Amino acid sequence: MTLELSTGAAEDLLPDARGWHCGDVTKAFASSADLRQKVETFTDLADGVYALTAEGDPNVCAVEGEDFLVCFEARATPVAARRWLDQLRERTDKPVRYLVLSHYHAVRTLGASAFDAQEIVAHEVTRKLIAERGEADWASEFGRMPRLFEEPESIPGLTWPTITFTDRLTIPLGGDRGDLVLAYCGRGHTAGDIVAWLPKHKILFAGDLVESHAALYTGDAFHDDWATSTLDTVAAFGAETVVGGRGEVAQGRAAVDAAIAQSRHFLDELRRIVGEVHRRKGTVAEAFTATHAALEPEYGRWPIFEHCLPFDVQRYWDELDGIDWPVVWTAERDREVWASLQGQT
Repeated sequence: MTLELSTGAAEDLLPDARGWHCGDVTKAFASSADLRQKVETFTDLADGVYALTAEGDPNVCAVEGEDFLVCFEARATPVAARRWLDQLRERTDKPVRYLVLSHYHAVRTLGASAFDAQEIVAHEVTRKLIAERGEADWASEFGRMPRLFEEPESIPGLTWPTITFTDRLTIPLGGDRGDLVLAYCGRGHTAGDIVAWLPKHKILFAGDLVESHAALYTGDAFHDDWATSTLDTVAAFGAETVVGGRGEVAQGRAAVDAAIAQSRHFLDELRRIVGEVHRRKGTVAEAFTATHAALEPEYGRWPIFEHCLPFDVQRYWDELDGIDWPVVWTAERDREVWASLQGQT
């Protein structure tokens, strides 16, 4: 099934790019006004291990096997993915045998066709989430982050895994390269996040479970699990390099520990503040205002903080109301929540 997004449809999805007025401050919807192309940085993490970061845009990674490549994340469109692949091809011409998806979000998955991968790997819950809400998420993320969707007409349809697993899946890299271990650490950013672990180099590709100097998106999260047991499991790898979903590469144990601690602190503060307002029977708008005031001094300068926070607060409020499974984000619900929490209703 393909979601058709013509130029006219894209404009229809973005009525809020002009911004809403909040008092004397205008806030454009999500990242709809963020149209500046970000500088991409290609990093050689180890022999045959690569990462591409882009000032807070979604990170992508790759690992060389003896005669194949494993790529981690697919970007939002095939056109965007090919820019990454062009840089990768300056280092290696090995074919992509495995494309690993950390979770189901559109900006991570819809560029998959560019890789010509033999297999697409994800957690079994990610496959269920694609079936349940993939089309809605596609429209939602296109509206929130239009710049990432370079030539959206190049997307052939939803990306479907060909291999799924529940706990761990090990990919032997061949020769003396060791293994790449794909692991489920528990519910976190979504119900189906996985990480990729290179024991030989102690490098962890953490997806959106960990960010380094970037805000967390938690609109589909399980906050209590993520902040406790899931991050504990991530930390237990003992990684010396972590590539998170966004932000800079954390290199060295001190930087890795700081990235995990930053992610946990963001979650803990959000849980504490929203929880306090919920317990005194306040409103979700009051919870958003209080959370923004508390977190903005530390996190406000970081990528997508303003974009994420309304959706983050709404999701945790839903959890406190007893809604365990995240409500589907549609393009329409996105704007309703944004308007409500920014004081527009």
